Amino acid sequence: MLDSIWDLFWYTLVVFAFVAYLLILFQVLTDLFRDRTMSSVARILWIIGLILLPYLTAFAYLLTRGRGIAERNRESHEEAKQAADAYIRDVAGRSGAAQIADAKALLDAGTISQAEFDQLKAKALA
Repeated sequence: MLDSIWDLFWYTLVVFAFVAYLLILFQVLTDLFRDRTMSSVARILWIIGLILLPYLTAFAYLLTRGRGIAERNRESHEEAKQAADAYIRDVAGRSGAAQIADAKALLDAGTISQAEFDQLKAKALA
């Protein structure tokens, strides 16, 4: 199989090119479906190009739409971070100090009694 050092070199080069292509392919496909401004027809044409002329189409995509890839990637990460932060805030609930302040406002307004305020305060501090 490997008769000389050049066969090993060539095999290594081919494997490297294939792995690099796979990384680029997945990045391009992710960006194709992440881009909200691109029409469905354009997406289909890019995908057909990736199937028929994979290296050339991936290179052309990176040249023509490369700057937008980073921007869309950043926007996607920001959206995911905002969603995670909102989820954490929702799950964590309100702080004890905020609950006590709300209970104090209800007490001052006469909505609850002192005993109910003390109960809410103890619950918030627990």
